[in-house]
Formats: sequence, C-alpha cells, structure tokens
Amino acid sequence: MIFLLQGCTLLVAARLLGALARRIGIPAIVGELTAGMLLGPTVLGNVAPEFFEWFFPSDPAQFHLLDVVAQLGVLLLVALTGAETDLAAVRRRRRAVVAISSAGMLVPLCLGVAMGWLMPAWVRPDGADPLVFALFLGVVMGVSALPVIAKTLMDLDLLGHRVGQLIIASGVVQDIVGWLLLMVVSALAVTGLSAGDWAVWLAALPVLACVLLIGRPVARMAVRSAPGSAVTTIVIMTLVGAATAHAMGMEPVFGALLAGLAIAPVRARIAPALSVVRTWVMSVLAPLFFATVGLRMDLTALAEPAILAVSAAVLCVGMSGKFAGAWIGGACSGMDRWERLAVGAGINARGVVEVIIATVGLRLGILDGTMYTVIVVFAIVTSLTAPPILRFATRKMPHTEMPVSRQRDLVVD
Repeated sequence: MIFLLQGCTLLVAARLLGALARRIGIPAIVGELTAGMLLGPTVLGNVAPEFFEWFFPSDPAQFHLLDVVAQLGVLLLVALTGAETDLAAVRRRRRAVVAISSAGMLVPLCLGVAMGWLMPAWVRPDGADPLVFALFLGVVMGVSALPVIAKTLMDLDLLGHRVGQLIIASGVVQDIVGWLLLMVVSALAVTGLSAGDWAVWLAALPVLACVLLIGRPVARMAVRSAPGSAVTTIVIMTLVGAATAHAMGMEPVFGALLAGLAIAPVRARIAPALSVVRTWVMSVLAPLFFATVGLRMDLTALAEPAILAVSAAVLCVGMSGKFAGAWIGGACSGMDRWERLAVGAGINARGVVEVIIATVGLRLGILDGTMYTVIVVFAIVTSLTAPPILRFATRKMPHTEMPVSRQRDLVVD
C-alpha cells in the first residue's frame, strides 16, 4: 500500500511541477527534482517528520520497491539517448568536433580530478578510495547532457545553426566518452586495481561489442515487425544490454547506451515504436526517477558554511572548466568569440546525465548524501544557466549565421 501511495504521490507532484517549470521557461527536470525535494527530508521531513517517517520508511526493502521502477526508467532513458545519437553529424564535422569535444572534456576532467584529490577527507564517505573519488569528480566535471542540450537548442531554434550542430556533435562525443569513463571508475570502485580483475573486465569489452553488433540486425528485424513488436524489441534490447554489462562487472547504464546505439541506424524506420517508448518513459518513468532523486537530497545541509563552500567551488570549477575547454577547442577550429561562448554554454548543461552519474556514485559508495546533493544542485544550476547564455551569444553573431526564424525575431526585437 505504501509503495502504491508513494508512486501515485510522486508522479502527480513531478508531473505538475514539471509542467509548471516548462511554462516559466526552465527544464522540466527542475520541477521533477523539486517534487522530490518537497516530499523528501528537505521540506516534508522537517515540517512533518512523523508523517515523513511513515510515508517514506527507512526500511531498505520498502524503498527498493520504488527505486527499482525508477532504475528501469533510467535504463530506458539512456537507451533513448543512444538511439537518438546522430553519429553521422560527428563524422561530417570531425575536425571541429574533435577539437571542441577533446578540450571540452579534458580541461574540466583534469580540473575535477585535481579538485577531488585536494578536497578534505570529510567530503568522502568512510572507506571511499581517495583516487576513485577524485576520478569520479573528474567524470562529473567532464560530462555533458545530450538530452538537455538538444531540448535547449530546439527551444531556441538553433538546431539548424552551424554552432548548434557543433554543440550537438560535441555533446554526442562527450556523452559516449563520459559513459566510458563512468564504466572505468565504476570498475575501480567495485573491483579495485588487481590484475586478475582487470583481465576479466577487459575480456568483457568484446562481449559488449558483440551486444552492439548483434543488436543492429535485431533492430533491423524489428523494422519489419508490427509497432507493438518493435516496442517490445526496444525494451528487451535495453534490458539485455544492461544485464550483460552488469554481469561483466560494469555499470548497467553503459549496456543500455550500447543497446540504444545499436538501434540508432534504424531509428527513422521505427520512429512510431520509439515514440511510444519515449512517451511512456518521459511521462511516467523519468518523472518518477527524478522525484526519487529529490527524495535523496537534503538541501538543509547547504546551510553549513563548509558544505556551501564546497558546492560553490564545484560549481565554479565545473562551469569555468567547460567554458575554458570550449574556448580552446573553438580557437583551434577558427571560431570567433561569440561562437565559442555559445558552444561553451551549450556543452555546460549537465541535466539528466549528471543526475544519473550522481545516483551511480551514491549507490557504489563513492559519494555520500551531502556530495550527492552538491552534484545534483550543480546539474540543476548548469541546466538553468545554459539557455540565457546561449541566447545572449547567438544575438551577437552575424544574422547570416542564424536560421531565418531567429533573424526575424532579432528584427522584431
């Protein structure tokens, strides 16, 4: 009964606040996370602690009922991201994409590792390896969120813009590299650095490559199936990819991403099936996941000056690292300053990917509740600041570089 009430309450709150967020021009993920924070220890836990303890009991078995539904949503959401990845765009502009994505990943990654290594020991959970923590923080700083980037560019009518295409292509590369790095850090956290464990882990890579190769003909077979069968095939491929990755000692989301990449070549021909899966995920499973993320956050911890200082440092280093990387990569590609600023703003959005990575870190014991909250706040702030900076930078570019609709908007303004 409690599980059913939890699911109903979280879904209603997440959908209502997500719709309100979209109405005022901010990503829906902010409203969905807010729903969890209102019903979690941040608000409800302080206002009505006895009711909170009854409604969200601390018994792990009870919470796992809700968590398993949310995790299914994560796997399908990551698979959809892979299925909508345009690898052809990466190949078409490979020189600029390589320069921007490499610098945009390496600069914040190195800054994050250095920052994680220099942080005081109290920010790490008891027993967490300092090296693994530093590497994990580097991954947190280096990743971008392709779904948030794509939605932001659509809202600003910049998907057809030359800079918009560069942002998307760079985001694709950084997404893939980010998941690979997460896989490595997860393996380090679980198996350590023993030679035997690494041999097993390396042997798993060909197995996952087979998942990708076998998945493509399976996806093509689904094209000839009825829409209902194609939907089933997408879900089964996602679960098989995730289970295979987990059996190999890797993070399941990486297997789900590979399943999505296997589907990507035929996504145009199974668009109705993908649309059905996307509707279900975005309407039910993803809002539930983000609401449960909010349940794990306790923003009252930010009232402590030391934790607030750590949060501000993570935000400053993470954002400046991405902008610096985009500036360096854009300069190597011959882009002007406004284009580099736009690219930096675009790849700075962390959104859903950052939240998923933070959840993985919490589950593996690399993060505690405080650092988890710091990283999720970081994801929200970067997602909120990307659109206004992008809008400002594109207004400074020559009108001939913009889609016709945006040129009309500037003339009207």
